[in-house]
This record gives sequence, C-alpha cells and structure tokens, in this order.
Amino acid sequence: MIRIFVLLLLAFCPFAADVAAEDRPPNIVLVMADDQGWGDMAYNGHPVLKTPHFDAMAREALRLDRFYAAAPVCSPTRGAVLTGRHPNRFGCFSWGHSLRPQEITVAEALREAGYVTGHFGKWHLGSVREGSPVNPGASGFDRWISAPNFFENDAILSDGGKAVQTQGESSEVVVDLSLEFIEQSQASGKPFLAVVWFGSPHAPHVALPEDVAGYPDQPRAKQNFYSEVTAMDRAFGKLRKGLEELGVRENTVLWYTSDNGALPRVGSSGGFRGKKGDIYNGGLLVPAMIEWPARIPTPRHDATPLNSTDILPTVLEIAGVPVPDDRPLDGVSLLPLIEGRPLAERSMGFWSYPVRGISTPSAEWMAELLAAQQSGAELPSDPVRLRMDAGEIEPIDPPGFPGHAAWVSGPWKLHRIQPANRPEPRFELYDLEADPNESMDLASKESSRMAAMRKELEAWLASVVSSHNGEDY
Repeated sequence: MIRIFVLLLLAFCPFAADVAAEDRPPNIVLVMADDQGWGDMAYNGHPVLKTPHFDAMAREALRLDRFYAAAPVCSPTRGAVLTGRHPNRFGCFSWGHSLRPQEITVAEALREAGYVTGHFGKWHLGSVREGSPVNPGASGFDRWISAPNFFENDAILSDGGKAVQTQGESSEVVVDLSLEFIEQSQASGKPFLAVVWFGSPHAPHVALPEDVAGYPDQPRAKQNFYSEVTAMDRAFGKLRKGLEELGVRENTVLWYTSDNGALPRVGSSGGFRGKKGDIYNGGLLVPAMIEWPARIPTPRHDATPLNSTDILPTVLEIAGVPVPDDRPLDGVSLLPLIEGRPLAERSMGFWSYPVRGISTPSAEWMAELLAAQQSGAELPSDPVRLRMDAGEIEPIDPPGFPGHAAWVSGPWKLHRIQPANRPEPRFELYDLEADPNESMDLASKESSRMAAMRKELEAWLASVVSSHNGEDY
C-alpha cells in the first residue's frame, strides 16, 4: 500500500522526485587541473585555446573569478584542498612533500558521515603504494586509482596499491574511472565524493595528433600544451555529460579549479604578474567554477577573493558534516555565496617557505612496481618512497619567517619578502582593485595600512609555525 501511494505521488507531483533528491546529502565531485593558469581558458579571454566544455560550465554555473590557489605549486595546494588548512601547517612546503597522517581530510570526514569516497588521477601527497601512511586509502578514500605525480597517456596507475596499465588519453582515462565509481556508488544508495585530479597540462606535453591538428599555426611547444588543455576540456565535458546520464547532476556539487598559476613560456596568467612558483597573482589566481543545479539555478559571476582552503569547510557544511574544531582552519564556508548572499570580508595568507621540492617520478616508479608484480617479485619496502616518516614532526623556528609571504585583505595585498641572506624583510603593498597586476608599490605612501597588515600577517605566520610544530594535534 505504501509503495502504491509513493508511485501515485510521483505520478501526480512531477517534481516530488526532485524534492526527495534535494533532501539527500549532495554528491561531491572535486576536479583539479595540474598547472592550468587563470588565463588558460577561452572564457577568460585566451585568443587561441579551445575550451568549449569549460566555457559552457562558465556560462551555466557559478564562476569564481578571483579564486586563489593556496600555494603557487602543486602538492601544497592539493593538501590545502583536502584539509582546509594552509599547507605549511602540516609541512607540505613544496612539490613532492606529503600530507601528515594526523591531518583530517575531507574524505575522512565525509566517509565517517556515510559517503563513499574515491580518488582518481594525480595524488602527489605521498606514496600510492600499499603500506604508506599517506596513500589515498590511508587518507580517507575507499576507492583509489592514483598516480604519485603527473602522468601522461597510457599511464600506469596504482589501483589500491596494485600497478595497472591503462590505455588512452590521460584525462579521459581518469574521467572514465571516476564515472565507473560514481555508477557503482549510485547502486549502493550512498552519496559519493569523487576527487578527480588530472595530470594535465603539466609538462612534458604529450598530445594526441588529432588535438595538435587543431592548432596548426602555433609553435610546437604551444601546440602540445594547448592540445593537452583541449583534451582535458573534452574529458571534463564527458564527466558533466556522465553525471547527467547517470541521473545525479541535479544534486551533485561539481567544483573545478587548478592547483597553481600559469606555466612559464607556454601558459597564460591572463596578464597578472608572475607565473607558477610566484606569490604574485599570476602564480596564485586560477580558474574556478561551482555547479550545483539544485541550489545554483541561475548562472552568475563572483569576484570575491576565495581560496583552495575554502573547499573543505564549504563541502562539509553543505553535506551537514561538522567542520573540525580542534585545529585552526584557513578556509571558510562559501555556502552563503552559493546561496546568493554576500560573504563576510576575510583575509587570507600565503607563504612560500624556502625548501626544495622532492622528486617523485611517477612513470619510473609505477613501471618498476608493475614489472615487479609481473615477475612475482616484491619491491623493497623503501621508507623514503613510502613516506613512512610523514607523521614525524620536526619543529622549525624560522627567524623572521624566511621566504615570500603575502596577506590579502579586501582589495589590498601585502608582500613580505625575506631571502635567507637578509636579516630583515622588505615589503610591497598593492591596491588590487586599482592595480590588479601588482605594478605600483604603495608601501611608502600607505605606511599605517602597511603596518597594520604586517601585524596581521606576522600573527598568522606565527600561527602556521605553531601548527607545523605539532601544537594542533
């Protein structure tokens, strides 16, 4: 009798099913490019690039036009996405550095709340071998088919720790794996988190001939770079279409962004100062969009300053999951913005700490793992590659906070630059509203503003050092 009543209700109330779907926790799909700058989008004015699927989402969704990567290189920003915290808080200073197992990730929080969780593509936050304390499985993901770093076509990936040879264009492979996971998750009746991290357009750029043919008048290096972006765009279109075909698009939060600013030589910062590796806007501003048809029915643009660290608190709030309150978060929930309300003004900090990256040759390591599996041998349990020391905390006490830090507060951005060989930092201050390219230093003219912002920035830097030194755990 109850089933008959439900069927009659659906028959006479055509939107009853949609309401029921909206009452369920939303599905979450977090997509990230590898080295796509703010200007590497046709919708952001690139004169050559073809990105029709990204352009379509930019027209149809909530476009975030002033979205900052948490760091100017890849691993730190990825760690910030998963934790809602600046990466220096957990020692992820540069590329190849890892998470700490003591961190609470968005995957762990959602899995605890009943979500099925999956990671597909580039990891670069630790090992993707079994037994590592910082592989995707140890970081909250039920299903993971991942690479230790960027990867190209026909890549060898790690399926839960087992090397598997894939066939096809790298971005499309990752999308196919994620859609398979989403379909399986639907069968389970549980909401899902799918983290889809492309290995493109990171160098070296290995493009399909049919994509290269679309850029006949470009220099060879740019041909291949543009073609990788176009292939990634096509894969992203396949993902959006797949969500529609699986019947989950309406109540799925699809969030797209990149891990850092534009590549030197081939990438476009959109005219902003700097490129990948820089704390100036060209190294930090990235494309970003959110689609959630159930809650964002009308397309719009927003230029509020936002950050990769905002992803965790936003996702947890819209899923009805408590945000960790036992440690400082640097991100804030963007739910008010999603709902069309203004976001309270906030400040955000950046800090490029002077530590070298760690080599993580994905193709080499994964080929070794596959060869060992095929021969029946076992690779040595290398503690360095497995990042077995990831949970160890080595305190730092940096005199004067070395490196390049910055503080964004409203339209103002203060830079604090202290090379290792300088006893005192120097400062630069820019009005981003009047000077988004950071070309007119106003530090001497705005001395009181600079002093106030310096105090805020250095208090934040001290907080980051305390976190790094283990005081949050």
